[in-house]
Amino acid sequence: MSIQVTTLDNGFRVVTDVIDTVETAAVGVWVGVGARHEKKEINGVAHLLEHMAFKGTERRSARAIAEEIESVGGHLNAFTSRENTAYFARVLKDDVPLAVDILADILQNSTFEAGELERERAVIIQEIGQASDTPEDVVFDRFQETAYPGQPLGRPILGSAENVGAMSREVIAGYMRENYAAPTMVLAASGRVEHDALVTIAEDAFGGLPTNGGPNRAPARYRGGDVFESRELEQVHLVLGFDGVPFKDDDYFTLSVLSNLLGGGMSSRLFQEIREKRGLVYSIYSFTASYADGGLFGVYAGTGEKQVEELLPVMCEEIAKVGASIGEDELARVKAQLKAGILMALESTSARLERIGSHMLVYGRVLDVAEVVDAIEAVDAKAIARMAARLMASRPTFAALGPVGRLEAMGSLAERFA
Repeated sequence: MSIQVTTLDNGFRVVTDVIDTVETAAVGVWVGVGARHEKKEINGVAHLLEHMAFKGTERRSARAIAEEIESVGGHLNAFTSRENTAYFARVLKDDVPLAVDILADILQNSTFEAGELERERAVIIQEIGQASDTPEDVVFDRFQETAYPGQPLGRPILGSAENVGAMSREVIAGYMRENYAAPTMVLAASGRVEHDALVTIAEDAFGGLPTNGGPNRAPARYRGGDVFESRELEQVHLVLGFDGVPFKDDDYFTLSVLSNLLGGGMSSRLFQEIREKRGLVYSIYSFTASYADGGLFGVYAGTGEKQVEELLPVMCEEIAKVGASIGEDELARVKAQLKAGILMALESTSARLERIGSHMLVYGRVLDVAEVVDAIEAVDAKAIARMAARLMASRPTFAALGPVGRLEAMGSLAERFA
């Protein structure tokens, strides 16, 4: 990989990952601000801002933004997470200057016109309604809220319909003005790009960004607990988890290996024991979520009302014993899965773009692929056992949605991991 990084005088960073064998480029701006940096009364503003950035600037209408990028065969997109917001484009190599110009325009000159704001509010309220009709989305939101109660990190990224419906142009513009500062932003590009040329473009396009400002972050305080929500559904949707690790934790890669071993594929313990051997679920998997100062580890499963009484004890048992009796062949297989996923992602300019953009915000540099592979390879059975004990030492977080009557009679899950 050919990674180069340049920091402009105002603190804005430019990072490139050059691939000479392709004819396209993925380019985007990563901003170190997301849903966890919002006050309660404006929860959802980061996501609303992400939408509104495409709805017109002083130079371009919303339609012009779409037509300009699509007239060269490119496309624009964006996403909001709990700690970051990203705006990005995929274009042919000769159209990188146009993509950067559009990105710079929407991130500095958006007008948040009243009519567009009213329409986009309605769109996001529909998105919130769609999410509330998706049980898996709802149960993960309940899980997050229970793990981090009363904290920005526990609130939903989309916010509430009430909040979104009430947010004014001044609130959105003020949020952008306070948080979109040069030192918290990264221009990243992957593919057929020239680093020095991109730096020159960035100096003209982003040199006027403010050097002060940026998000304030309330510390992550994991709590845990239980939440059951009764709904008339065909399945009970469950998420059971524990206090995880932040990005820079020494055991970050250890937890990744543990998660993959437990529920990362068709050969994982949960899939084999619960789906293949017992037929109790269609979907079951484990996951990790890391933040700057905290993290989560958990397992999701969906099962029938009658099967939940058999599922839950088995699921808890598999989680509780994940650090025990790890064979060399099993560990080698899990590591191979993780390493292959990392290496296969290198064949996508979009995946490489997301990697370098997020790494710059999290680590201040791009981790070398060999460094990551070596960290995965260094994880042994003792490290997994240590990580498992660390997980079980925290209070479990358990969220359930659907016909939960049988769950409520099963008592606290904390006793199963004592």
